[in-house]
Amino acid sequence: MPIDWRWDRRQRLLPVLAPHHRRAIHGVERGLESLRNDRKRWNERFGGRGFALGREPNPFLKKYLRYLPRGKTLDIASGEGRNAVFLAEQGFDVEAIDLSEKGLKKTRQLARDLGVRVRTIQADLDKYPIEGGRYDLIANLYFLRRSLLPRLKRGLRRGGKIVFETYTLEHRTLGVEGPKQAKYFLKPNELLRLFKDFRVLFYREGIFREGGKKKAIASLIAEKI
Repeated sequence: MPIDWRWDRRQRLLPVLAPHHRRAIHGVERGLESLRNDRKRWNERFGGRGFALGREPNPFLKKYLRYLPRGKTLDIASGEGRNAVFLAEQGFDVEAIDLSEKGLKKTRQLARDLGVRVRTIQADLDKYPIEGGRYDLIANLYFLRRSLLPRLKRGLRRGGKIVFETYTLEHRTLGVEGPKQAKYFLKPNELLRLFKDFRVLFYREGIFREGGKKKAIASLIAEKI
């Protein structure tokens, strides 16, 4: 980055950045602040003695386990590890990645309690370098970051599968808990379009009652071809 210099009143040489460079720096600072806020928010949620999201795995994951390859597995935005540990119990070789160190600590605790091994990774998913062709299975449950999808797809081996479930826009009409901003919700049929380059093995979309809760969701299992 080219830098100009100027003298201040104390005769110190200070850098003078062009406006677009200042905007770039401010953008980075805002991004770091947002990252810190996200980590703090999830650490507060996962910092209690119990499991904020419970210890039971996602119902969709559990119900359709038989369609998933038992191999190298990545559970993204893994929270307190309920899904990662469940998969490890079923013989999957699991890596769990999350921003919250508190959530990952709970993951390791749950894995120890149940006598299984899960490798935990604390990282910002926007920056984490997912190795190409590494995974037989990727679990993306209740986390929507559209910009991440190309890296998830590259991270799967040919024939590898992704299991994906999260809220649709309809969820905001139900008056129940969930995200607030529209960008965190899938549009109608969006999940199908996002995986049009994969072989879709299972898909559903609508309002369902699972675990005693009503929610509007889309769920998918798809294979890399």
